[in-house]
Amino acid sequence: MRILLTGSNGQLGTDFQLVSAGLHDVVAFDLDLDITDRKAVAAKVREVEPDLLVNAAAFTNVDGAEADELNAYKVNALGPHNLAMACRDAGIPLVQVSTDFVFRGEASEPYTEFDLPDPRGVYGKSKRAGELYVEWTMDRFYICRTSWLFGVGGGNFVKTMMRVGKEKGEVAVVTDQVGSPTYSRDLARKILDIIETNAFGYYHTCNAGWCSWNQFTKDIFASAGIDAQVKPTTTEELGRPAPRPAYSVMRGLALELQGIEPMRDYHEALDDYIKRDLPDWESKQGELGL
Repeated sequence: MRILLTGSNGQLGTDFQLVSAGLHDVVAFDLDLDITDRKAVAAKVREVEPDLLVNAAAFTNVDGAEADELNAYKVNALGPHNLAMACRDAGIPLVQVSTDFVFRGEASEPYTEFDLPDPRGVYGKSKRAGELYVEWTMDRFYICRTSWLFGVGGGNFVKTMMRVGKEKGEVAVVTDQVGSPTYSRDLARKILDIIETNAFGYYHTCNAGWCSWNQFTKDIFASAGIDAQVKPTTTEELGRPAPRPAYSVMRGLALELQGIEPMRDYHEALDDYIKRDLPDWESKQGELGL
């Protein structure tokens, strides 16, 4: 399969290329393709002639979205709309990657694909708008919602906590936000599984298990062998500009219905990431002088 990938330098984009190597012909673009430019997107799809398009590009700065609403909507809503129109005209499916932030976060049990979204902040609202644009524009699409992503490419919470833990020996992390950490390499593999089915629709694609950010930090330190103290704090005490869902655990009910193997527990994924994949990636980057 020939796949056009956007957001290629991000966490998912990087890992998608790694897991697709030898399986599919991935034509990757990052900032060299402006997904907010409708004509540029249409021209690139005509030029590449892909069988499928995977959109891993996004405005992911949750707090920054509150201060820059227009650009958040341009990238997270207008961008997917442009891609959806180009895919519709080319007669190919689109994979749109979305987020747990489309939910309000007040549930007491995991959200399924059939629960109604009700985002609070600009980031979640803009990502939901992107979902709707895709749904309204085309019939053949996969919308894959994920959460708390970490991967070898770019920065993420795991890398930050490992650095802070080593440098300072302690860190204060919130206990009142609960979700499912997800390894972007596992997400990339699951997207490849999903597109083989031709069963279009919404999918929740997170690693199994759930925790608070505070507990996740403890898991990170345990896996990395870092002796550092994790202190409790609250979202209110942290005082960030954007609202966060207090509970955003998602259940992959659509995966179960389609008979697609569920994603593994996040503890196992985190161990592989910290002990094997991240060191291997950093070693290769060092050899290349990057």
